[in-house]
Amino acid sequence: MSRVGSWVAKARAVTVLTGAGISTASGIPDFRGPDGLWTRDPEAERLSSLDAYLGDAGVRRRVWQGRLRHPAWTARPNPAHLALVELERSGRLRALVTQNIDGLHQLAGTSGDVLIEIHGTLRDVVCLFCGRRSPAGPTLERVRAGEADPACEDCGGILKSATVSFGQALDPGDLQRAQEAAASCELFIAAGTSLTVYPVALLPEIALASGARLVILNAQPTPYDDRADEVIRAPLAEVLPAIVRSAAPG
Repeated sequence: MSRVGSWVAKARAVTVLTGAGISTASGIPDFRGPDGLWTRDPEAERLSSLDAYLGDAGVRRRVWQGRLRHPAWTARPNPAHLALVELERSGRLRALVTQNIDGLHQLAGTSGDVLIEIHGTLRDVVCLFCGRRSPAGPTLERVRAGEADPACEDCGGILKSATVSFGQALDPGDLQRAQEAAASCELFIAAGTSLTVYPVALLPEIALASGARLVILNAQPTPYDDRADEVIRAPLAEVLPAIVRSAAPG
């Protein structure tokens, strides 16, 4: 870890990609790990399909109930999230690209200047017909009050959390920002991500092609392990704070 800390200390531009593994210490389970949501319940993965959501009101009703119970509403940022805030304050963080939809990086204090929520956020809802976007709270209150499948109050269209589902394109602007951050960094850190979901999984490739060092912090193997300058398999709530501390001056 001290070696990675020295790389961070010398870098003028660090780009970090985070996945579900950074939020497990906050009580939010990952997807593909040994005890992940989709490992335990393969049917749950279907609920993340845009086609299924659009075509089946029963799927939408089930998804809305799941949104009510999502652990993100009670979760708090853990030391790994807070360490990345410290990295931003040091002036070295070029961008923080997150695949997570839980909003914990924002709650920790990461600024919108560096944060790219590449898969969207659970904390907003959007109408799939007219595009109206608003905070999720009022819509969730409608679900609690008995609306099983709430419609857009403007046009009557289908509402969905402002997250990117399977079969749904990423926001082009977010993707461009993420790619530019990968191409312009000196050090790319992938933390808590399996690096198997595309096109985000191409970001380490872009960083390597541009001459950056690659560090992987993940409990499970990834397709990039044999090309990384360092691979660490330790809890992120321990390893990320240790890396940022070792990079601090003095």
